[in-house]
Amino acid sequence: MTTLIKEQDFIQSIADGFQFISYYHPVDYIQALGKAYELEQSDAARDAMAQILVNSRMCAEGHRPICQDTGIAVVFLKIGMNVRFDTTRSLQELVDEGVRLAYNNPDNKLRASVLLDPAGSRKNSKDNTPAVLHVELVPGDTVEVQLAAKGGGSENKSKFVMLNPSDSIVEWVLKTVPLMGAGWCPPGILGIGIGGTAEKAMLLAKESLMDHIDIQELIARGPSNKIEELRIELYTKVNALGIGAQGLGGLTTVLDVKIKDFPTHAASLPVAMIPNCAATRHTHFTLDGSGPAVLHPPHLSDWPAVTWAASTQTRRVNLDTVTREELQNWQPGDRLLLSGKLLTGRDAAHKRIADMMARGESLPPEIDFKNRFIYYVGPVDPVGDEVVGPAGPTTATRMDKFTEMMLEKTGLIGMVGKAERGDQAIEAIKKYQAVYLMAVGGAAYLVSKAIRSARVVAFADLGMEAIHEFEVADMPVTVAVDVTGESVHKTGPAIWREKIGKIAVKSS
Repeated sequence: MTTLIKEQDFIQSIADGFQFISYYHPVDYIQALGKAYELEQSDAARDAMAQILVNSRMCAEGHRPICQDTGIAVVFLKIGMNVRFDTTRSLQELVDEGVRLAYNNPDNKLRASVLLDPAGSRKNSKDNTPAVLHVELVPGDTVEVQLAAKGGGSENKSKFVMLNPSDSIVEWVLKTVPLMGAGWCPPGILGIGIGGTAEKAMLLAKESLMDHIDIQELIARGPSNKIEELRIELYTKVNALGIGAQGLGGLTTVLDVKIKDFPTHAASLPVAMIPNCAATRHTHFTLDGSGPAVLHPPHLSDWPAVTWAASTQTRRVNLDTVTREELQNWQPGDRLLLSGKLLTGRDAAHKRIADMMARGESLPPEIDFKNRFIYYVGPVDPVGDEVVGPAGPTTATRMDKFTEMMLEKTGLIGMVGKAERGDQAIEAIKKYQAVYLMAVGGAAYLVSKAIRSARVVAFADLGMEAIHEFEVADMPVTVAVDVTGESVHKTGPAIWREKIGKIAVKSS
């Protein structure tokens, strides 16, 4: 019997699916994070997890994106051999039309992050197309669809290695995860692909991230094969690294480790590792010809009863009057609430500023950075009465190579971003007595509620990478690198790695 899939049903299902995952976390992720929050002993990590959980519920209620990086669209299709599509368009064209509708939905407009001509002009496609599409022809009369929105912060931390057959996969993972930093926004999931060829291993790793979080059930019942043994070993040992939520140090770095394998050449041991971040977004549905997919939202009762509020030790900072002298009193780990005006800027804006300065050109007067802070962000467009859409931080290390130039030539005194800074940036921060503050990745909607006004002040042609001026009120951040160059992303994990070792000895 042949199943006929109507063109519009397929397109609508893709569009609905990407809207759905923009504001609904998978329930298994929420419940796993809630459990990790209950068990966490690091105050900094608990604070970060609380922000992520509160943000998640706010997005579910308000139907706005979990993260400002609404991801590159990834689609897996398993098409039954008895299926026929009622269309003259290709599968890629149908998928892209669904993505286009989803990302330009006026009620919940998503950020367009896909750039055409990646090695050249890097021009924004403005609708997040094309999607990354994987198709498999299988027996049957249905179409199984898996959708994922993959953010750049976690995707950029993907790793691949060709090990020798006698090499240890565990050793490679434990050596590699710390090198990934916190730009992938832990706590999340590690997807690992083993075997096949180079491209097959990467595909296996990506597919594994779609699987249900079940590590605690696996531990409870015990492993039944070598892959399950490896999952438990890696889950335990990666968490023992002490990296913790947002890299601040803590008990939970990963909520699960997923592994898929495939036969490989006798001379080879390909291993791929791809993380999913705190904005884990994916959904699965099946089309059987009866109409578009019906997606079932989670219940608000699925979220743990977690609230977030600034601690009593939190210091309020006026960005309009703050001085270099005040920065001297800030210590790594201090929590601040920022109020006042700050400028924004990401990769493209920094590159343009650097090029202008190299040519001896003056910057536009609207972007005077002297004694000011810059926020590394590319916000989602506002809808309704919003002044700005979700506006969480982007990975700060991408701006490391511009940091000395900015601190030396613009008079900038502080930066706000996500995750750690590299040695190059830390040296510049120390040299110019500046500071770096960290906002929580995965709490974009929560952060946006602190933004009272927003306007583009320069480089409007860069779209979401244009320079904005935000006026904020009580925007929560943590001092990540102080004027002496001490980094909480170095000290925090080191402290918790030692503590976890002692906890393990005590409990054994």
